[in-house]
Amino acid sequence: MRRLASLIVIATALQAASPFAGKWNFNVSTPNGNRASWLGITEKAGTLEVWYQPTGGHVVRVEDVKLEGNSLKLLLGRPADKVRPTLDLEISGDKMTGTFKRGDMTQSYRGVRAPALNHKVPKAWDKPEPLFNGKDLTGWEPIGKPESNHWIVRDGYLVNESKGANLKSTRSFQDFKLHFEVNSPDQANSGVYLRGRYEIQLESAPQTQAPPERRMGSIYGRIAPKGDLPRKTDVWDTFDINLVGRTITVVRNGVMTIDAQEIEGITGGALDANEAEPGPFYIQGDHTGGLKFRNITVALPKR
Repeated sequence: MRRLASLIVIATALQAASPFAGKWNFNVSTPNGNRASWLGITEKAGTLEVWYQPTGGHVVRVEDVKLEGNSLKLLLGRPADKVRPTLDLEISGDKMTGTFKRGDMTQSYRGVRAPALNHKVPKAWDKPEPLFNGKDLTGWEPIGKPESNHWIVRDGYLVNESKGANLKSTRSFQDFKLHFEVNSPDQANSGVYLRGRYEIQLESAPQTQAPPERRMGSIYGRIAPKGDLPRKTDVWDTFDINLVGRTITVVRNGVMTIDAQEIEGITGGALDANEAEPGPFYIQGDHTGGLKFRNITVALPKR
């Protein structure tokens, strides 16, 4: 009995040994404004398994990890890269600070533990209200330089004429039911961000170009949709999305493709890492043009 109790104590101590273990959100200072990043750290057999979400792209496993006391050094990129970025972090309680370096470029990282977001499912929802009026861009604004904005309203549709600015709602939201319909041209690459932090991928490239977690209807780099719905260009895809806390359900063209799954963390392109706060919807317009949207509505929890 004593031996069993000792083993339990040892196992518990090992499980909680590293103060780095957990999920971390980072706001990153850049010359172009705030960006967001994320780390998921698990201690296994005395070593740290680290997953890194850079400010863009998708989450990746970090193979080169060096731990010294309260300091963590990550060697990023691929071994074949001539110049590999580094991320040096120091931990103090529930905060991490550090520096990202790539060649002569440096960025400051400020991190805190990610919130659990254990929100209760609303008992009822209000009637859906339109977020796009079909006439003009009321309720929406471009992100970045106005001259790079190519979003217009044509024939009642919200259209990104060509690659340029992203577009975000002027209102922010917490838990919601979102509906939208999108028409994608050939080789499209875009996305709709929920709370400005989690991207629903919209694309029409051949499936061989990306793994399931980066295809149409995925939470980009995080959650792959179930099934293999056909993707056709120049037709309307319908999305119905419920997001409560971290739990997301996605119905595409009447088929449930993501069923009440947890979003582990932010995706590349997130506006910030403040997950506990409401955030806007934003539509990615800086990759390709030609996408059209209609019937964008949102329903909020009934008070």
